[in-house]
Amino acid sequence: MSAPRAVPALVMAGLAVMLGAGIWLLSGTPGTLVNEEPPSLGPTRQAGDETVLVRVEEGANAREIGQDLEAAGVIQSARLFRVLASLMAAGDDLVAGDYEFERGETALAAVNRISQGLTAPLVVAFPEGMRAEEAGELLEQRGIVSAEEFRTALDDVYVAPFLAELPPEAGLEGFLFPATYGFARGIGGHQVVQQFLSAFDSRYQESIVPLLAASGRSLLDVVTLASIVEREARVAGERPIIAGLFLNRLEIGMPLQADPTVQYALGGDAAGVQEFGHWKRELTVADLELNSPYNTYVNVGLPPGPIASPGLDSILAVLQPADTNFLFFVARPDGCHLFAETLEEHNQNVSAIEAGIESTEECQP
Repeated sequence: MSAPRAVPALVMAGLAVMLGAGIWLLSGTPGTLVNEEPPSLGPTRQAGDETVLVRVEEGANAREIGQDLEAAGVIQSARLFRVLASLMAAGDDLVAGDYEFERGETALAAVNRISQGLTAPLVVAFPEGMRAEEAGELLEQRGIVSAEEFRTALDDVYVAPFLAELPPEAGLEGFLFPATYGFARGIGGHQVVQQFLSAFDSRYQESIVPLLAASGRSLLDVVTLASIVEREARVAGERPIIAGLFLNRLEIGMPLQADPTVQYALGGDAAGVQEFGHWKRELTVADLELNSPYNTYVNVGLPPGPIASPGLDSILAVLQPADTNFLFFVARPDGCHLFAETLEEHNQNVSAIEAGIESTEECQP
């Protein structure tokens, strides 16, 4: 057999082994291609279905949990639950607790929830870089609380140790930690906000406090800059570089000139949001001249506060920035950036992108 033919043959053999293993794992499992018609792995439950409380005991394995879920009428197949837990390598990560399910839950959704410890039934994922208004809209869309109730709750008084590090006038924008949450039915806006803040405080205690003092910056300043980094970065590996670049600008008194801060200021106008969304894509010359403390084109230094809720990676990028002399950057079509130390080099990068010249620089992973 020649070398060029050997590689495809080996690949096909490997795929055949994997397929055979999959069939072997699923054989005898109710709801598979080798047995009966499969139940959907995606959400199938309907609003108003009966709720069931299932206790997952400490140390229980996937087989035992699956049997309890099937016996309670939550899922159709305990065997399918066990197989999915195995295929997803979640068997050792099933979290004990009292879980509220609806009858007709899918095995896949059940594995996901129990492996993440999401005991409450209403699960919502909040991505990094959302402003508070967007979080409120998502909560309303998912039937948790209304956007208005959430907005009103942001003005309440809350308990979280990190809040003592913020100035009295600071709001909660930027501290609604982006993550996947489980919410109980009938939860109020205050309790929703408290969950966000408690999640941030957990990361604050574990990961931020050990680095904050050495940074020489306040928590508010760190999260404010991290929120800008979050909105600018499209590639994880560029976060420390962008953070270092902005810190260089701050050190020499150069305006940050960050488009997301202008977009945030524009997002305070209801008519503008209706027309352009919360983050206007194409900014005009007039937009960049907007009279707002959040406009970092006309104001030197950081804006008054965060413009969105950054993820932990962006916060750590500010606390541990790349050691760089970069002062300028421009986005490539693929979402990565070209960085430069001088304006002349930056203008060359801009011209190259406008001319469609592909960069030889690799994107940070």
